[in-house]
Amino acid sequence: MPKTTINIETLLDREQVLPLTSLMSKNITGKTVMITGAGGSIGSELCRQIIRLKPRKLVLFELNEFNLYRIHQEISLQLNNLDLEIPLIAALGSVQNQQRTQSLMVKHQVDNLYHAAAYKHVPMLEEEENIIEGLYNNVFGTLALAKAAIQAQISHFTLISTDKAVQPINIMGASKRLAELIVQSLAQYQNTTLFTAVRFGNVLNSSGSAVPLFRQQILQGGPVTVTHPDATRYFMSIPEAAQLVIQANGMSENGQLFVLDMGKPIKVLTLVERLIQQFHPVSTHQASPEIEIIFTGLRAGEKLEEVPLITDNAKRTVHPKIMVLTEEPSPWSETEAYLNQLSQYCAETDLDGIRSLLSHFMCPRAAGDCLKQ
Repeated sequence: MPKTTINIETLLDREQVLPLTSLMSKNITGKTVMITGAGGSIGSELCRQIIRLKPRKLVLFELNEFNLYRIHQEISLQLNNLDLEIPLIAALGSVQNQQRTQSLMVKHQVDNLYHAAAYKHVPMLEEEENIIEGLYNNVFGTLALAKAAIQAQISHFTLISTDKAVQPINIMGASKRLAELIVQSLAQYQNTTLFTAVRFGNVLNSSGSAVPLFRQQILQGGPVTVTHPDATRYFMSIPEAAQLVIQANGMSENGQLFVLDMGKPIKVLTLVERLIQQFHPVSTHQASPEIEIIFTGLRAGEKLEEVPLITDNAKRTVHPKIMVLTEEPSPWSETEAYLNQLSQYCAETDLDGIRSLLSHFMCPRAAGDCLKQ
């Protein structure tokens, strides 16, 4: 039988970041928690981590029916194994539907909300057919959800963001940077809900990521497709990502943006070579065919190197590996005016207007070349 499970520690080549128990439980234990995108890679891991911290109730919110069914079944089994009686609510819906999310928050008296629902596949969101839907979901879905949280008087709202929001050159990164700006601006505009955003890098073995594809290609005997021999990324495990989000929520002040010190970036080629060693080790007793690696070139919207998450304006927190970025938020009036213009371009299917607006606002360094197809 070929090996199919991934040794995360070997791939990361570093110790995984351990959580602080006090931060993990602070805003979870005895609270009602709601997770959007609960059936996704990060959302489902948040469910697994949070249920062990004994919330009063857990609300799973998900657009995809099968993903919702699957995570509901898994967490129900986990509750049974832990001998816990915690109400588990499985709710279908879109984050773009403010009335739906707000009614759920009010009905279940939600205290703490984790917003993990997002489209995240970079090349797919670069396609003309998907640009507007990506913005509706990632940007205006975040806006609708944030407004619902304020109206429902949610205590804490935590946005799950990405390192691709740093100096973005693609639609996905720009959409997530806009989502960050929304929560940062709204944090200053009202005093009902505490808003926080958390950034992290590529999550190993998450749905839609490269690692499951690499594993499949290796198990099939190759070839393995890598975009560029010098492409580098920051990586972390799914449990690390979920624990970061929970702990950042536990230490947050209004409008803060947290990042994880993920160490040094890893070459994607090096990651593939380590995966080949895990899944297709060369036997010393029997000839084993080599796995071919093919370089396909960077795809639309992809960077050769990700911008470091830790910058000069990052400050230490009580957790040695979690940093908080110091940023001056835009006034809500400016953010709202920008969103209104973007909404108009989306309604008119004006892709040139969308690219121009995103390029000018998000990537001044790129001098108009940012986000070109």
